Amino acid sequence: MDAREALIALNMIDHIGPVRLRRLLEAFGDPVSILNASPQQLLKVPGIGPEIAQSIYNWRNTIDLDGELKRIKEFGCKVIIRGDPEYPPLLEQIYDPPIVLYVNGTLCDRDRNAIAIVGTRQPTHYGLETARKLAYQLAYAGITVVSGGARGIDTAAHTGALAAKGRTIAVLGTGINIVVPPENADLFDQITKNGAIITQFPFNRIPDKQSFPIRNRIVAGMTLGTVVVEANMNSGALITANFATQYGRQVFAIPGRIDSPKSKGCHYLIKEGAKLCESAEDILSEFEYLFPQRNLSAPSNTPPPYQLTITLSEHEEAVYQAIGNTEAYIDEIIQRSGLPPSTVNVVLFSLEMKRLVRQLPGKRYVRIDQPDF
Repeated sequence: MDAREALIALNMIDHIGPVRLRRLLEAFGDPVSILNASPQQLLKVPGIGPEIAQSIYNWRNTIDLDGELKRIKEFGCKVIIRGDPEYPPLLEQIYDPPIVLYVNGTLCDRDRNAIAIVGTRQPTHYGLETARKLAYQLAYAGITVVSGGARGIDTAAHTGALAAKGRTIAVLGTGINIVVPPENADLFDQITKNGAIITQFPFNRIPDKQSFPIRNRIVAGMTLGTVVVEANMNSGALITANFATQYGRQVFAIPGRIDSPKSKGCHYLIKEGAKLCESAEDILSEFEYLFPQRNLSAPSNTPPPYQLTITLSEHEEAVYQAIGNTEAYIDEIIQRSGLPPSTVNVVLFSLEMKRLVRQLPGKRYVRIDQPDF
């Protein structure tokens, strides 16, 4: 048994969470030694009482590790642990990072720039459309959209990101082999091809009142900020926002009708200091370092302090070239590019986020920089 397998086993033992595991590792040095320790040795660790000590000592009789390893192989997922390159770096920074993460799909460097979009399972039409639009715009700008895979706002966030051909990650409150809600089976399949499904729970773990708050801390912990679209005052989305605050991450809230119960949670967050969010630009403006600007005042023979690589899609290049070397009205850009108005609007937003285009009063646009593509 290696350290990864030992951590999988420890993750399957009730009441062994990240905090207790940290204390155990401080005492024994490695996870294999924890599983081989005697009850007397385990009892010396702070926070480990007789019941938990006995559970660890008797793990071979209560935990089917071989069966779990077989399920992992047959399902085709993988398990990552802290220290692995794929483990989300922001998640490692929280005080209770998951012991293991089951991953179906891929996690990559791009996911360092991730935003969570969460909300009620019973949204209004306004909430659904807002979540889809925000997710689309964020994903189009290169941000990974993270949510919980549930009905309502979560589903809208994932579908919006996928529509933009961007990356999205669903964090489950169940085992990775369980699809909740069942109608999202096709969506989950799409997510694994354009991101990942992840969970800290072992196979066959069904959802309960405890599993979803545990899931919510991962959503908040692995992202730069959390956007709450619609939420009642008792919504789990407020739990996610609370975790984000605890972890020092930015919280955004979408305002809604003052007489709608589904907006009360968002309005509460705004009163408590969350940033009022009306567009994706409100979110991205908080993270301008993701789109660094060139030093335009530097002499031409002076090398830039960093190499900024910009990759444009076919539509982005067409719109960029259509603007020309002077100011251009949006009607002129549409005419020159030959693209539909809806496409031009989305592409202009993306170019603004990449700091290549600036919008001027009167729906005029001008290039900020003119790199060679």
